[in-house]
Amino acid sequence: MPTTTPEHDERIARMTFASVYPHYVTKIEKKGRTREELHQVICWLTGFSEKQLQKHIDGTATFEEFFQQATLNPNAHLIKGVICGYRVEDIETPLTRKARYLDKIVDELAKGKAMEKILRTP
Repeated sequence: MPTTTPEHDERIARMTFASVYPHYVTKIEKKGRTREELHQVICWLTGFSEKQLQKHIDGTATFEEFFQQATLNPNAHLIKGVICGYRVEDIETPLTRKARYLDKIVDELAKGKAMEKILRTP
């Protein structure tokens, strides 16, 4: 698997969460999942409350700012697999890895994976 490039990492850092969020919603709703389930997995990963998450949905925070404010779930390292052509666990840039963790769990939700599996419940 290729490693991410500095340009790729920089592009992710500058993207706003609010610009990507509608794509997450479209992806999961098309597959019959709900916005509530989406919020549940995002809050699980980031430690955000529903209110904090809504501020990011309505705001202008970049992914860099979004993840600076997040408290990553201690089980996030259990998120593995390929997303966007990259093996998540092999991504060296911490911010890019966190963004891909988010992409991966949204993908799992859209694919109909059981919530306890997405939330890495023992």
